[in-house]
Amino acid sequence: MRTAEELRADFEAYVGALPLSSSLGRLEEALRYSLEPGGKRIRPVLCLAVTQATGGDFEQALPAAAALELVHTFSLVHDDLPAMDDDSERRGRPSAHVAFGEGVALLAGDAMLAEAVRLALIYDDPGVARELVDATLGMLGGQYLDITGDDGDLAELHRLKTGRLFAASVGLGLRVAGVADEDQGPWRAFGEDVGLLFQVVDDILDGDGVASRLPPDAVSQLADSAADRAREHLDAVREDTGVLRGLVDAVASRTA
Repeated sequence: MRTAEELRADFEAYVGALPLSSSLGRLEEALRYSLEPGGKRIRPVLCLAVTQATGGDFEQALPAAAALELVHTFSLVHDDLPAMDDDSERRGRPSAHVAFGEGVALLAGDAMLAEAVRLALIYDDPGVARELVDATLGMLGGQYLDITGDDGDLAELHRLKTGRLFAASVGLGLRVAGVADEDQGPWRAFGEDVGLLFQVVDDILDGDGVASRLPPDAVSQLADSAADRAREHLDAVREDTGVLRGLVDAVASRTA
């Protein structure tokens, strides 16, 4: 059983050597710039850890994990654009649109999404690509609610914008491992609550979202409850979930 740190190192090695379409030409530089190490990689590591825990070969899940990270990174590149959040810095250095220009950043994000779908399509199970695309559409729906200020139902916004990719991290891991649909319930519930936990902690760190609308004690209770439910879902399965429990603890105790 590989640790979360080992899975993260395996993922970095894989994505660092990931072959991209030759059609991209020099656009590849902007794509790799945004994809380089610096992020938490929680989504791909979660995918690999679920595959491993459910008896699958984590190496077979590497393309699915990379597809997830490509979708996540594409969303960040587009979020940083002046038309969206207008952020000039990402992961401690200039955002893609600052480094390469807005047009190139837009195209790099588009290319990441296309590369993600291409990776998902290498699997014999068409459900892998379908899961990735459905999660991406949900994420985009959440982003629309965010940028239009339609955030009256903040729980729904978070479920879509953040939660759908976390749920897909678990779902893709299950599909690669070949877990039967009837056995996926606790795992998928786990993915939903980990996504909620991540977003609530993010809000606490940023001082926005639920952290700006609820008393501090209520926000802390929301995070604690999500973490407790995630652990309870893991209690409901027979597999060795030690690595996944460690990921829940790491998300719950994030300070940056």
